[in-house]
Amino acid sequence: MASNVTDVKRILLRSGKSPYDVVPVERALHEDVFATNSGNLIFSDAAHKILETPRTKVVSNGIRTRVAAAERINEEYDAFVIPLANAFRPSFEPQLKRLTQLISKLKIPVIVPGVGAQTSTNYSADRLRPMAPTVHAFVSAVLDHSASIGVRGEFTERYLRDMGFRDVEVIGCPSMFMSGRDLFIRENTRPLGPESRIAINGSHDAVKKYKLGRIIDHTHARYPHLRFIGQNLSDARQLHWRDLSHVNAAVTDIPTHPDHPMFAEGKVRVYIDPKTWVDDLRGFDFSFGSRIHGNIAALLAGTPATVLCSDSRTLELCRYFEIPHRMLAKVPENVDPADLYAEADFGPLMRGHQERFDRFMNFLDKNGLENTFTHGDGGAAFESRMSELAFPAGVRPWTGSGVSEMSTRLNWLQSQMTELTDRNTLLERRLAKASRLPVPRESEGPERRPYQRARRVIPGPIKRALRNAR
Repeated sequence: MASNVTDVKRILLRSGKSPYDVVPVERALHEDVFATNSGNLIFSDAAHKILETPRTKVVSNGIRTRVAAAERINEEYDAFVIPLANAFRPSFEPQLKRLTQLISKLKIPVIVPGVGAQTSTNYSADRLRPMAPTVHAFVSAVLDHSASIGVRGEFTERYLRDMGFRDVEVIGCPSMFMSGRDLFIRENTRPLGPESRIAINGSHDAVKKYKLGRIIDHTHARYPHLRFIGQNLSDARQLHWRDLSHVNAAVTDIPTHPDHPMFAEGKVRVYIDPKTWVDDLRGFDFSFGSRIHGNIAALLAGTPATVLCSDSRTLELCRYFEIPHRMLAKVPENVDPADLYAEADFGPLMRGHQERFDRFMNFLDKNGLENTFTHGDGGAAFESRMSELAFPAGVRPWTGSGVSEMSTRLNWLQSQMTELTDRNTLLERRLAKASRLPVPRESEGPERRPYQRARRVIPGPIKRALRNAR
């Protein structure tokens, strides 16, 4: 194992990027640093902060699972921590299999601080039955490397216990413990009105399968200061590039689509970094919608929030943390957020927070992990370092063709084309040398291929600008 003379424990954390990495918007969207959903970074950033102590160094592993890296991980790290969300779902099964392959090759502790199964709000596990062998193999591999596995709520606990597992602990999600044992939600005595700042969130599925699109439209008509906060990578690319190549572009009733009136009004955001997300939500009066981490971001900001639950992954977390929630299927399309705000009781959430926090800390202790709140400075060094970093603002809708907006995008595209050109030239020279073929001259234009590749993945406004530039 990797312990050295300084006795600093090195933890490898599965996360899209380190909280300290300041990534420009174009690169973040190109590399998908949040694994298709920016909510992932909220719980991975929280895990990073919680696990970082004077005797512990936390290193981000990225989201891709490299089974071939097992030997290096064994040599360089003392533990592998894998915070997960709704990983027990059919669409995640291939990634779960690769994680199992990697874990089976590791000789160090492997800890999962919160994982969930996803099904409907009736908690039926029927849709998960075909992937039961994959889930069983994954949990078995984890428990071979740890004392217990942490799950998000009651449904996932029952699901794993029905498989025969006993070392299962309900601990919720690390995101709720970003600020430790303290959690305070502002509760204003004044009701919401037309001047209130309200944030709304939701997925494409919630818009398609339920009536969330109409709920958004009704709220938009009542509250001029409404803001929609998207979370998908496709949402961010629609805002920044007007890229409509993803299948989600077929959903025009969501505000991240260029045809939606809120897009044209600039009332939409997607955040690359949890810090800017939470900081912005401090200025809002209320948040609601079907996104669990969209509303957890609000709660971390002290802003009241209500979750509209449409599946088990949101419902079991709301029940565990006692977050105010309603069943989306039963919410009328003309619901007034003022009514949701008035009926929300945050007392149970705040009163029960310390007990849930202690349960999470006990889980970490049992699995040999120190935490900053017990063994460190309570996250003060983390917060100080974060305050010195200049993260990009939330991604806004691209509504114009001004020189400044256009030049930023063109400059990034030009840098990508140059990089592709250089890489392509190098590869061609290596291939020519290996096959003893004539080396292509610079004038033969290898840059044409990366130029054409770039044109295939960028939207119309940029294409026209590129044509004019040539």
